[in-house]
Amino acid sequence: MSDDSLRSVTLRRTEPGRFIATNQHGVELPLGTGEDVFTPVELLLAGLAGCTALDVDTLTARRAEAESFEVEARGHKIKDEGGNRMTDLEVIFRVRFPAGETGDHARELLPDLVKRSHDRWCTVSRTIELGTQVTARVEPVE
Repeated sequence: MSDDSLRSVTLRRTEPGRFIATNQHGVELPLGTGEDVFTPVELLLAGLAGCTALDVDTLTARRAEAESFEVEARGHKIKDEGGNRMTDLEVIFRVRFPAGETGDHARELLPDLVKRSHDRWCTVSRTIELGTQVTARVEPVE
């Protein structure tokens, strides 16, 4: 694979149960356990919602600026014989466009754009649905 396709995030432990995630651009995001940070599962859901939201917002905004735009991702965290996992994932769009011809056009496009994002464009939902090998390894620290 080319270096152009590589994406990465690095976690650094700050205290027990708390980490800072840093992306390739140096942007930091706290995560961990507790009520004042996102958990890894919540970040998975945020990635799922955000990926499709960005696709849809980019294309509908060309027709009309949304008056409100909210996307919820949800699912059930279960534990079974295979271990912990999420199931019944759902992405729900709640978007209101202004009255008038441009808003009507954006409203008309919305269901198709959500479907196209889900089916083809959103890397996060496509990866979840198609699945991919995850390798975990330990590297020595000098």
